[in-house]
Amino acid sequence: MKEFTCVIRQKKFKKTLLITQQGNSQVKNNKIDLLVQQHEQLVILKDESIDSSFARFNTIITSLKALDEAYSSKNYVRKFLRDLHPEWRAKVTTIEESKDLTSLSLDELIENFKVHEMIVKKDSEITMLREKENLLL
Repeated sequence: MKEFTCVIRQKKFKKTLLITQQGNSQVKNNKIDLLVQQHEQLVILKDESIDSSFARFNTIITSLKALDEAYSSKNYVRKFLRDLHPEWRAKVTTIEESKDLTSLSLDELIENFKVHEMIVKKDSEITMLREKENLLL
C-alpha cells in the first residue's frame, strides 16, 4: 500500500511539473510575442536623443535575448536604422553607403550617431549665437 501511495504521489508530481512547465512556456511565448511586437512597432521620435532611443531599443533586444529569441546583430543594425526619425535620413544614407552593414556592430553604429548628434548640437548652438549677435547689431 505504501508503494502504491508513492507511485500516485510521483504521478501527481509529474503532472504538476508538466502543467507548471507548460504554463511557463506559454508565459514565455506571450512575453516573446509582446517584445517582438514592441520591437516591430518601435518608433524613434524627432527630438529623442540617440542615448534615449538606443536605451529603449536595447531594453527590448536584451529582453528578447534573455528569452532565447535573439536576432542577428546585422538585423538589429538595420532595424535601428529603419526606426530613426526621417530627420536622420542623411546620416543613415551616409552610413549605408560607407559601412558594411553586415559587419557593423550596433555599438559602432550608436557611437557614429552620438558623434553626429554632438556635431549637430554644436552647430545649432553656433548658429543661434550668430543669430543673436546679428539681432544686436
